[in-house]
Amino acid sequence: MAERWPARLDRAWRVVGTGISFAAFGVGGLVLGGVLPLLFLLPAARRRVLARRLVQSSFASHVALMRWLGLMTYEIHGRERLQRNGLLILANHPTLIDVVLLVSLLPNADCVVKHAVARNPFMRGPVRAAGYVANSDGAGLVDDCIAAVHAGGNLVIFPEGTRTEPGQPLRLQRGAANIAVRGRLDITPVRITCTPLTLTKGQKWYRVPSRRFHVQLEVGEDLPIAPFLTGADDTPRGDALAARRVTDHLAHYFDFAGEPSRAGT
Repeated sequence: MAERWPARLDRAWRVVGTGISFAAFGVGGLVLGGVLPLLFLLPAARRRVLARRLVQSSFASHVALMRWLGLMTYEIHGRERLQRNGLLILANHPTLIDVVLLVSLLPNADCVVKHAVARNPFMRGPVRAAGYVANSDGAGLVDDCIAAVHAGGNLVIFPEGTRTEPGQPLRLQRGAANIAVRGRLDITPVRITCTPLTLTKGQKWYRVPSRRFHVQLEVGEDLPIAPFLTGADDTPRGDALAARRVTDHLAHYFDFAGEPSRAGT
């Protein structure tokens, strides 16, 4: 019994700490919602830079808080590859925290936000200030994403569209591949693993794992888009076929990272 109590106390503290981190994230969102609209007093380009840096700093602070509370540890490989502009960054999505951790590394992160979020009275100002791409499900979304990368933004997209379902194979949508193909954009891939797995799709926040979790981000070498655009005999492929090939390649690439996460090892 003496050996079990420390483990119980540790788990209880991590439940409390997780609640604190969620509350802090909500408060931080309210603060950003009040501060970022003030940046509209600045020129558009300057406003966008400052807004994105504020988001990055707030996310980095949140990651530091979770680490200080003893909830998580993390390691990052290939971080220097993110210190460029004009990147199309595609990552797998095993857990809720990977969004915060990835954006915390990018001073010029550009994101695709839901149309409802972009129109929300509390979020409309921050989204506009940061110049994020609004997902209105319109035909112009791909063009807007391509333009964002060409303008120097680091566009972060999770091709699954939602968090990975534990125990299920990766299911990638083709939207991200279409952006890469139509924009002739190389891909900066990021493999993410979380051990033990936590904060998955549908999981309650208070269902903490048996020990603090560890997140690893591996930023890979850029995947050139050119080889996907032609066949073996250098015959040009149509965009639809090329996007399908890119999606298949990414599914295999990310599944290498996703399998240990889904197993929870």
